[in-house]
Amino acid sequence: MRTPALSGLGLALACCLSLAHAAPRPSDTLPRPHSHQAVSPKDRAPLPSTREHLRDDAGQTLKRRLAARAAAAACDTSLYTTRSGSALVEAIRASSTDCINQLFTLSGADAQKAFNETQMRSAAEGLRLQALSYAGNNNGAIQQLLLYLRAGYYVQYYAPEVVGSYGSGLKTALRGALDALFGNAAIRQVNDANGGVLAEAVTLIDSATENARYLWVVRQLLDGYGADWNAYWGMKNAVNNAFTVLFRGHQNDDFQAVVQSDTSVLQALSNFANRNWGQLGGAEGYLVTNAARELARFLQYGTLKPVVRPMVQTLVQRSSVSGVTAPVWIGLADMVDYHDPGRCTDYGLCDWRARAEAAALPQRQVCSPTLTLRTQSMSAAELNATCASVVNQESYFHAKLQTNKQPVANDLNSALELVVFNSSADYETYAGALFGIDTNNGGMYLEGNPATPGNQARFIAYEAEWLLPKFQVWNLNHEYTHYLDGRFNMLGDFAAGQTTPTVWWVEGLAEHVSYCYLNQRYDRAFTEAPKLSYTLNQLFDTDYNGGSTRVYQWGYLAVSFMMERHRADVTTLLGHYRKGEWAAARTLLKTTIGSRYDAEFRSWLQGVSATGVNCANPVVNQPPVARFESTVNGLSASFRDTSTDADGRVTTWRWTFHDGSQSTLPNPSKTYGAAGDYPVTLEVWDDGRLGARTDGSVRITASPCPSRSDAMGNGCVRSGLSAAQGGLLYYFIQVDKPNTTLTIQTNGGSGDADLYFSGSGWASPGSYQLRSAGNSNSETLQIPIAQPGYYYLTLHAYQAFSGLSLSTRY
Repeated sequence: MRTPALSGLGLALACCLSLAHAAPRPSDTLPRPHSHQAVSPKDRAPLPSTREHLRDDAGQTLKRRLAARAAAAACDTSLYTTRSGSALVEAIRASSTDCINQLFTLSGADAQKAFNETQMRSAAEGLRLQALSYAGNNNGAIQQLLLYLRAGYYVQYYAPEVVGSYGSGLKTALRGALDALFGNAAIRQVNDANGGVLAEAVTLIDSATENARYLWVVRQLLDGYGADWNAYWGMKNAVNNAFTVLFRGHQNDDFQAVVQSDTSVLQALSNFANRNWGQLGGAEGYLVTNAARELARFLQYGTLKPVVRPMVQTLVQRSSVSGVTAPVWIGLADMVDYHDPGRCTDYGLCDWRARAEAAALPQRQVCSPTLTLRTQSMSAAELNATCASVVNQESYFHAKLQTNKQPVANDLNSALELVVFNSSADYETYAGALFGIDTNNGGMYLEGNPATPGNQARFIAYEAEWLLPKFQVWNLNHEYTHYLDGRFNMLGDFAAGQTTPTVWWVEGLAEHVSYCYLNQRYDRAFTEAPKLSYTLNQLFDTDYNGGSTRVYQWGYLAVSFMMERHRADVTTLLGHYRKGEWAAARTLLKTTIGSRYDAEFRSWLQGVSATGVNCANPVVNQPPVARFESTVNGLSASFRDTSTDADGRVTTWRWTFHDGSQSTLPNPSKTYGAAGDYPVTLEVWDDGRLGARTDGSVRITASPCPSRSDAMGNGCVRSGLSAAQGGLLYYFIQVDKPNTTLTIQTNGGSGDADLYFSGSGWASPGSYQLRSAGNSNSETLQIPIAQPGYYYLTLHAYQAFSGLSLSTRY
């Protein structure tokens, strides 16, 4: 099974809404979430007919694509779920295309009622009847029937268990309808009215996976296209949709079989590209580029390589890495590299990538240790201005979000590469091949997997040539915020952060930071605020299906409110996000906060248009100062934290001792085996996540031992002891106080000494009260002593030992 074709309501996605799939996405009218992932050449679709997406800011494409759905909000879905047969057909024909587009979002019972096979067969039969009398315009509302069928295939693809399966009956009915339409001479009229219908019909070929059956239609479009078509957007869109039929057809077995047995479509593509070569550099140049790329895509078939190679070689020779023919040269190089590897010499393209980068990105400037700028053509002033903008924004971000410049765990994206092409056209020409992205957007941030060593985070952008002479890198500050947010606030890659609804924060913060940093008034958001369209609690549920206004303008308002009025909650929220605690963050937003701030948010919205948001950064948290004191008693030391924090309190401690042991208590104790100077490190963190460290030491001075060599005392340590295997070393100690605990320890050296104790005479392996006989020299006995007196301890060399230390204390 493969996905239906793209929607005619706009192929473009906003810069933040580009999505890479293993196969082309279905036809719909909805926005897509970020992917921040590369797309292989085989999955990059033909260029769309419109260039509007290249001028979109973060949300305008989404806004444009959803405008029709918003306008159709009053449409009555029950017209399609309660009627059948001819009544359904008439309801479809009486509807506007905006209403039909609304059906791409149907789900559940409504989806089943509107798009089950019986309903679809009725729509197909209605299409056939209209096709028989088609006169080259939409007077019979044939376009609505085409769009309805496309919506059905889309919804059924994503919810077959709800809608039900489609069988041979629908296939037969649809083929009959398309046969009648494409067999009607009026479908070949060259005008905008027919172009709109024709474009929808060509798209439906792919939605219904009839790519193989209607290859003759594709060839007819390629052969029939001429300069007179350029006056009509619908006609140009129709021929461009033919490239999508080819692009997606490779997923179908029947298509693969047909094109390998009949190569006429290859000749049609080659003829189209060569015949229309003069359009490169003009408004219709994308058609030539698409023809060349789709021709080269047939290199994936070994049986077709002998036919396709000479055609591709001719086009490569006619084109160049730069200039108006560059889109063809780059597209072919990309396809050859992927589909005909190892044969680059046949095309003269072995060094294509290096040549393309040299032509498109000759400039490199290191803005800071965390940012490198690669550009096509900037003046020194423009390079410096771009560097300054993002470098200063980074400082602004850290101050506003109080990150302490500490990345989240396992984020190795320590430096961003910012790639800026000279124009949207250059971006469309080079970015896809060089960086493996779709270019139907306003720029792309590729995060990659931040936990992978060597991963390069990259933002690919372009200068907004339509704003000249004003210099502006399009969407620069919004997208740079995404990089910073991902590195310092959101654990893992982008997909990890989407396991619960975080769109309100991700997009709202990008808008808040970019507008505040640039000191710009966000009029579109302030226009929305008095409408009181959403509660704060509702905005916490925002996803990318909510529409651009909710995603961007209302995301901005929600984040601005929380930053201004409830910064402590933001700090707690970021604590969860930074650890990847998505469920805990969700509980904070939906349970702990819930509707508690809704009334306050409503009041704030009613005044924010006049006052603007408060962009002031919070008071910067001051780090603590780490200090400690110690008290020594024999071989034991007690430590006391004396750290201070000027604007908060110390909440976390970590002590590290000479032997690698640690403690997280504020006031720990440590027992040492011998006298000496020992290092101690204390690390502390305050309630704002800032930390401090101090390195110190403690001097352990054991009490002198008695003059007799076999006598021990309180705090006495005898070192350098040794004995041959089976040997015995005898010692005694006089405890001078009652009700205490006598601790006897051995450590250090080599070999294996065992420790024996007796309270009534010399101890030995054959006569003792207590013993410690481990597999090393580290032995410990702790004996309750009720009465003062003499006590006896003996070292037995289970194996020969040397360099041993013996200590006693009570």
